[in-house]
Amino acid sequence: MGPETNFWNCHEVTQKCRVEGTVLGYRPNFGINAFLTVVFGLCMLSHIVTGVWKKTWAYSIFLALGSGLEFVGYLARLKLSDNPWDSTAFQAQICTIILGPTVICISLYLTLKHITVAVDPSVSRIRPALYPLIFVPADVSCLILQAIGGGLAVGARWTNTTMLRHGNRLILAGISIQCVVLGLFGALCLEYFYRARRRVRAGESSPVTYAVWDDRNFRLFCYALLGAYIGIFVRCIYRVVEMAGGWGNSIMRDEPSFVILEGFMVLLPVLLLTLFPAGFFFLGMANRRNNDLGKEDIIELPTPLVSMRATEQVRFHFAS
Repeated sequence: MGPETNFWNCHEVTQKCRVEGTVLGYRPNFGINAFLTVVFGLCMLSHIVTGVWKKTWAYSIFLALGSGLEFVGYLARLKLSDNPWDSTAFQAQICTIILGPTVICISLYLTLKHITVAVDPSVSRIRPALYPLIFVPADVSCLILQAIGGGLAVGARWTNTTMLRHGNRLILAGISIQCVVLGLFGALCLEYFYRARRRVRAGESSPVTYAVWDDRNFRLFCYALLGAYIGIFVRCIYRVVEMAGGWGNSIMRDEPSFVILEGFMVLLPVLLLTLFPAGFFFLGMANRRNNDLGKEDIIELPTPLVSMRATEQVRFHFAS
């Protein structure tokens, strides 16, 4: 997009203001963006309903918010498919689609605390209650950097190249830090899994640990978390490569790579966590009596597990 064609003097596609002159360089596919808009919208509603029903408040709020940002972003891209020079729609999709996955990450970070408490807190490297206190602020800092960067990019109006460049750098910094935070989170999850599995196989765990470890629903939820983590991580790597080239680079102007590595890689975690909601598949986060950093929750395991591993009510203690 050169000085002759920008959002100041181009408001619709004309002979002078061609589609190729936009930052994206293409007219977003209507069908794909309509599909993503509908699915993200339905997932947002699902997270709200299950969150209220099963009282997985913080977890579901961030999932719903992240899905809502994606919904707005792809709704804006629908408008761009009609008019690629719609500056409001372009700015909206920049901010929302960049920020959505970062918000979704907060829900992932909240699960590690509850998984370690439910399975075996004694093999965790750090106190379970510290996991959200470490990773959520780190994720919020990434969110703030990306939000400021997106704001600068929008404010630059594509004519102030200095402000535009600074906005791009802040977005890139935010996503890069997010990759580091995600990598550390993944390493801690993997290390905890191996330590817990080794103790289970050695026969050194409690009946409660065996009951949770053998629970099919819990395993399905963990697989869903793994798929969600992979999707978000792949998306972040793609965004780092994309933003490193600056606005309007060849990667940014390639719609298939955006759809696969951004759209579907974010849709994957949202869909998985919608199909396998924590409130139904992980009782350690359902029907909570206290808030997310509460001292104690009492959770009933399914009858088959109780009869197989323990005969009394299971009480989980959450360190504050």
